Amino acid sequence: MSLTSITQPIKTIFWDLGGVLLTNGWGTRQRAHTLAPLGVDITDFESRYKAANYRWERGLSTARDFFNETLFYPGDPPRSFTFEDLWPLVCAESHPLDPATYDILESLSVSGQYTLATLNNESRELNEYRLDTFDLRRHFRYFICSGYVHEMKPLPDIYRAAIEISGQPANTALFIDDKPENCAAAAAFGIVPILFQSAEQLSRDLAQFGIQVPTHAI
Repeated sequence: MSLTSITQPIKTIFWDLGGVLLTNGWGTRQRAHTLAPLGVDITDFESRYKAANYRWERGLSTARDFFNETLFYPGDPPRSFTFEDLWPLVCAESHPLDPATYDILESLSVSGQYTLATLNNESRELNEYRLDTFDLRRHFRYFICSGYVHEMKPLPDIYRAAIEISGQPANTALFIDDKPENCAAAAAFGIVPILFQSAEQLSRDLAQFGIQVPTHAI
């Protein structure tokens, strides 16, 4: 679906977090940066990661469960650190990206013309930490997070949940995400995707819908 194919007024704008507003919460880079200095065998950890993360990012297990399955594994030698030592290091991997993208979010929020919501893959604990730490709750009306709705992008059910919870037709919604496969999956449900690359590009794409942001935001 192209940006110019929309004829209905935009009512809802869904935002991804990691890769758009923030760094990834617990991506490959963050995992290596946190765990290697602790002496963790990254290859061994990654061999356990996928199965444990399937449950954690869908809100079907806790952070402690996740790390018990991947790091504090029964039969392994004792670690020199505990979950309580590790969790602040995991959280510290999160940082804001371009302030200009935040300015765009702020201008849309202040305008009051659109319902803003998140649509992101994140464990419940990291999502809540990031929303609170980076003062994002004030901008978003509700949160379609994999840790809450128990499914992840780009699988269909998370987009279905976003549409149903919005209470608005899919073709009145935009979705901002940095991954092509997530944008394609949104388009399959009639949501109009914007593949995020930069604040400047986002501003230009929003302008195609008559959505203007202040010039200082870019």
